[in-house]
Amino acid sequence: MKKNIIFTIIAVLLLAALGVAVYLLMDEKQANTELREEFRLEKEDLEGEYTNFARQYDELKLVVSNDSLAQLLEQEQLKTQRLLEELRTVKSTNATEIRRLKNELTTLRKVMVSYINQIDSLNRINAKQQEVIAQVTEKYEVASRQISTLTEERNTLTEQVTLASQLDATNIRVTPLNKRGKEAKRTKDVTQLQVSFSVAKNITAKTGDRILYVRILKPDNDVLTKNAADTFTYENRELSYSMKKYIEYTGEEQTVSLYWDVEEYLYAGNYRADIFAEGNLIGSTTFSLN
Repeated sequence: MKKNIIFTIIAVLLLAALGVAVYLLMDEKQANTELREEFRLEKEDLEGEYTNFARQYDELKLVVSNDSLAQLLEQEQLKTQRLLEELRTVKSTNATEIRRLKNELTTLRKVMVSYINQIDSLNRINAKQQEVIAQVTEKYEVASRQISTLTEERNTLTEQVTLASQLDATNIRVTPLNKRGKEAKRTKDVTQLQVSFSVAKNITAKTGDRILYVRILKPDNDVLTKNAADTFTYENRELSYSMKKYIEYTGEEQTVSLYWDVEEYLYAGNYRADIFAEGNLIGSTTFSLN
């Protein structure tokens, strides 16, 4: 009896330890994900600050009349641009390099402050030039505060532009045809399925060759296809398609028709036709066969 109790206690403790280990592993995974995201955002912020520094050196050189100081400013600007290029090639997961470049940025900031002080101490600039220096400093401070906001706005704008540039299929119609090319009234008379639609006008979409894929799904969601190898990529999956067609998209509305030769048994029920282009679902409709 005592042995059973001891074994039970040991089992409970082992399960508890296992639970704690799983929780710690999940917590560590989440922490690593958050850390990678933090490094990515930190890298974007650093790129903005380096870019702003390079621009400030251009503005500072405009108000310097001392050739030696102007040459030093040129050297620091080149160094800033070199470090910026290094930063752009660094992976956002490389924490060591990002920290090094962040430390370099701190040094650059101190050097810039020293040059601003030198320019002021030389007393070779007039009131207008002193105002320019103040504007440069103010621009830097404003830019530093706006980096995170601009990054978020840029990402949102990119997403909006991507959505706006997608093609759109409208006026989708599936017509069952008999052997005479007329609309079939009964399922047993259907020899072809005509899928017709319009690719809508879109001035934001890029022009050129496109591949349109049509998937016809039977009432049991099985896809009509001639060959199992007829697939395309959609959301990291390979989907079978019934038909495809190449078009040259000009940005203007154009009508497209595709024909499926019926070589299998079609039974009565509700069918669906989905239309895809460039990895996006651009239109869908349902139709019935009686």
